[in-house]
Amino acid sequence: MYLALGLSLLASAGVADDKLTGTVIGTAQSVDYANSSVPSTTVNTIAMAFDGDMETFFASWDRSYTWVGLDLGEPCIISKVGWAPRNAPGFGDVRVKLAVFEGANEPDFKDAVPLYIIRETATIGEMAYADINCSKGFRYVRYVGPSDARCNIAELEFYGHPGEGDESHLATLTNLPTVSVQTENGELPYDKEHQIPTQLVVIDKDYGLLSQPGTIRERGNASRGFPKKPYRIKFDKKQNVLDAPAKAKKWTLINNYGDKTLMRNLIAFEFSRLLNLSYTPYATPVDVVVNGEYKGCYQLCDQVEVNKNRVDIDEMTPEDNEGENLYGGYLCEIDAYADQEISWFRSEGGTPVTIKSPDEEDITEAQRNYIERRFNLMEGNWQSYLDTNSFLRHLLVQELSANIDAYWSAFLYKKRDDPRFFFGPVWDFDIAFDNDLRIYPTLNHSGWLYTFCSYAGNFKSFVLQVMDNADVKAQMYDIWDETRHSGLTPEHMEAYIDSLANLMDESQKLNFARWPILDQTVHNNPVARGSYEAEVNYVRRFVSDRIRWIDNKLNYVFIPDEDMHIAENRVDFNLPYKVYAVDGRYCGNVLQGLPAGIYVIRQGNATKKVKH
Repeated sequence: MYLALGLSLLASAGVADDKLTGTVIGTAQSVDYANSSVPSTTVNTIAMAFDGDMETFFASWDRSYTWVGLDLGEPCIISKVGWAPRNAPGFGDVRVKLAVFEGANEPDFKDAVPLYIIRETATIGEMAYADINCSKGFRYVRYVGPSDARCNIAELEFYGHPGEGDESHLATLTNLPTVSVQTENGELPYDKEHQIPTQLVVIDKDYGLLSQPGTIRERGNASRGFPKKPYRIKFDKKQNVLDAPAKAKKWTLINNYGDKTLMRNLIAFEFSRLLNLSYTPYATPVDVVVNGEYKGCYQLCDQVEVNKNRVDIDEMTPEDNEGENLYGGYLCEIDAYADQEISWFRSEGGTPVTIKSPDEEDITEAQRNYIERRFNLMEGNWQSYLDTNSFLRHLLVQELSANIDAYWSAFLYKKRDDPRFFFGPVWDFDIAFDNDLRIYPTLNHSGWLYTFCSYAGNFKSFVLQVMDNADVKAQMYDIWDETRHSGLTPEHMEAYIDSLANLMDESQKLNFARWPILDQTVHNNPVARGSYEAEVNYVRRFVSDRIRWIDNKLNYVFIPDEDMHIAENRVDFNLPYKVYAVDGRYCGNVLQGLPAGIYVIRQGNATKKVKH
């Protein structure tokens, strides 16, 4: 009796999660389908979404970024949402899929955070419900229709109780972090130059809520032509984002539109880590919402820039114009699109180069002239001015991933205290891993990729010259052996790819509901495999085969450390065998004549380590 009385008192005090009411708010202009030539404010209006009648509905005049919701009058913690589609068989039930519910405490939803995304179609004439697990209270709540749907919603319901709550647990659209962007006045990014003021929100179950002002613009070159746009976001002040090492203003949202695994960059970055490049960009998959509209699964990634936890070189100022201060650091990009930039040059060898740092606003004439001279020196005398170690590690990432754009765009940098250019970081692998019809299938090509890949300007002659050097080839072999024994195995990469597929499974389903292209060839796709699983399986097999391809190309045999043991029994030298150095280098088919030492003998299926 006392428990029942207590619950009754809580309900009467407004703490119970009742259906909430408030002032209806939303997109002002609606469409009258009987006279669709002009917008309406009296037919199919926002009030219809809360009138309790399944036969009426709200339909907006604009097709996208339209919404309807409630001003609750005070913050409320939302525990449940409900919706019913427009009574229009054949499309009304579909037009709720991928709609997003949001909560905010600013009337313009500048500080909005997502509460829920509708994953399935709905049943006409019935309410569907979803529980909300969010501890923060919101005065304003809304339903944002999916793209090109005109909202088209019959009924909405919000449940909860008054309270400001806290940020102890917030909702994400899937198991991945959610990045939500709310731009000023709803203006959408439209080019690479104009930075649109915005509130940038990053939500994660482990790292909580990051909500800070900043800007957004488009980024990229060819990728900007896709319907799923790539973005560069910039916080007004440096921020720690999720578990990224760098505290920085600038970050990228990579769209991965033509990469139907959504993970090619992530795989290539794992190659970079295994090959021990000095810096591998931070990257993690996220779900992205822009002005309440779901955009898909993206990759939140570092902006390649000078930073102690990114490209770790001295960042120059306009005062660094003479002496040692003029010597660095510089970040450049061999860039086929360099002539579209402001700060760039074409080398004496015919290579277009964009100067990334110092940036175009701060670089002085002395600095520009210096780095152009140094690049020309490198192209003319690579033995003195190229760090071959970083060059080869960078090249091996491109070869492993079969990146035909390896030198269409490639970063390199110069430190202040070193005359050499260093290559890295690696970047941009959406058409790698056999995803380009121009070279598909890559494994049918007998030559190294660098002999026929796309180049910016005339940089190919430089690469071929470097790779024709016997000492460089030997160094490449040693790097490969080191990397194979440091974790680069087919088994490791297969497990890594499987872990990414499991991580992104929930998000990829939403992504390909938003962008239903699995059965289409887009960008440079050679084949449309029809399913996410098939796309991932193909890349998994390709990576394993490519590792073995490079083994064979280098005449290298990988011998696991645990298989390396001194043979207790003598080798039968009357039968054929092959001899390898302990680092895997092939030494011939006889021991006689080789220097004294320890060798590995392969005879049939047996591997033995012998003293000679």
